[in-house]
Amino acid sequence: MFHIAKKGLENAAQKVFLSPVAISSSHRVRWYSSSDEADLVVIGSGPGGYVGAIKAAQLGMKTVCVEKNPTLGGTCLNVGCIPSKALLNNSHYYHMAKTGDMAKRGVDFTDVQINLGNLMKAKNDAVKGLTGGIAMLFKANKVDHANGHGKITGPNEVSVLKEDGSVGRVIKAKNIMIATGSEVTPFPGIEFDEERIVSSTGALSLKEIPEKMILIGAGVIGVELGSVWCRLGSEVTAVEFLSHVGGMGIDGEMSKQFQRTMAKQGIKFKLNTKVTGAKREGDKIKVSVEGAKDGKADELEADVLLVSVGRRPYTENLGLEQLGIEKDDKGRIPVNSRFQSVIPNIYAIGDCIHGPMLAHKAEDEAILACEGMLGGPVHIDYNCVPSVIYTHPEVAWVGKNEEDLKAEGIDYVVGKFPFAANSRAKTNNETDGMVKVLADKKTDRILGTHIMGPAAGELINEAALAMEYGASCEDVARVCHAHPTVSEALREANLAAWSGKAINSI
Repeated sequence: MFHIAKKGLENAAQKVFLSPVAISSSHRVRWYSSSDEADLVVIGSGPGGYVGAIKAAQLGMKTVCVEKNPTLGGTCLNVGCIPSKALLNNSHYYHMAKTGDMAKRGVDFTDVQINLGNLMKAKNDAVKGLTGGIAMLFKANKVDHANGHGKITGPNEVSVLKEDGSVGRVIKAKNIMIATGSEVTPFPGIEFDEERIVSSTGALSLKEIPEKMILIGAGVIGVELGSVWCRLGSEVTAVEFLSHVGGMGIDGEMSKQFQRTMAKQGIKFKLNTKVTGAKREGDKIKVSVEGAKDGKADELEADVLLVSVGRRPYTENLGLEQLGIEKDDKGRIPVNSRFQSVIPNIYAIGDCIHGPMLAHKAEDEAILACEGMLGGPVHIDYNCVPSVIYTHPEVAWVGKNEEDLKAEGIDYVVGKFPFAANSRAKTNNETDGMVKVLADKKTDRILGTHIMGPAAGELINEAALAMEYGASCEDVARVCHAHPTVSEALREANLAAWSGKAINSI
């Protein structure tokens, strides 16, 4: 009982982020002598870049953050995580009112209408508030913000380029951190106009609700944005080359359940289908598809085509080639365990290196890289990085899925608990989904947790914490959880995995 594996405890202890006092004074001596010299220049102000810049400043380093866009925050805050979640949240309220879900709860509406202008304003206000908040944090932590395109022009030099390509500023840097993130992956032969043929960026700012929308790709981004417009009234069809929805890493059983739930909400799926071309004819988009297995051709029509086939590292025009820093076949920068490139004082983190393209992964890497520059320990367990799909219900997971464990030949047990049997989910009328826990058959150590249901994106962090500290299913099952809460479903699933039987399921 309450047995935390020694290795997990050691790993977790290594991951504790350092405060300035934890770094020896000898490591914190500043080396610069003028205003255009710095201990660290960070290129990019997305979740990884701005967090790294602030952490470095808090550790005593003179820090400059270079950003080419007019606002801070990168893709995540400006045209990614934040605006999409605003639309997902607010469109769900409309969906509840429009479909009669609120009426079932005793709240009646008549003539429910969507005000797309106000919906977009709420999204823009959220973005403006958060990007402005980073500027305030920079000021409070004495991080120097340089506006322009950052290009590494020497092992210890970053040039800040103006829009016309001329050099506006040259900064001498003891260390350089590349945090340039990623960009939308283009689809061969299909050009974005961001009005009728859109990327995720354009899909966040449509001026009207399309009657029909086609998604190329049923991964996280596609299903999230497709869900928004489906709720608002669009007829949405997702075309996916793979045989499942939800992207990479999702558990197969959860993916099937997720697909069924999204289908009930109105999204149509064409799996095992590839797009062979698309063309605009007036205000309509003709999309040519064919079966990935049988080759059967078909043509679909839509008012808006959303291309969401993933993202690729943004590593162009950084001066890497001139310095001898080679990129891999996917355009990523190879780094060692301390996030150093082949030039030791040039670091890279986030979407432009190997690993999942997730904001929180980039944040952790940035903090650890900064601590490592000053002699601190560097450790991150990517198996403990959670993933979330912010639809309704949400889908979240951390660790291994069943397919992974079978492929690796690991003996495991499964514990499940449906939200239909959870008292809080039942009273909230949010009973779709379940919690699924995978554990080592011999040791009971948690290997993976998969959740589809209410607050899955919040619940998964308890599972991530448990895994980070090497906890067993018994450990979680024996922790008292408040009643009534949806978190009890996580406890029950762990109890089922450990003892073979949950309390509140038949």
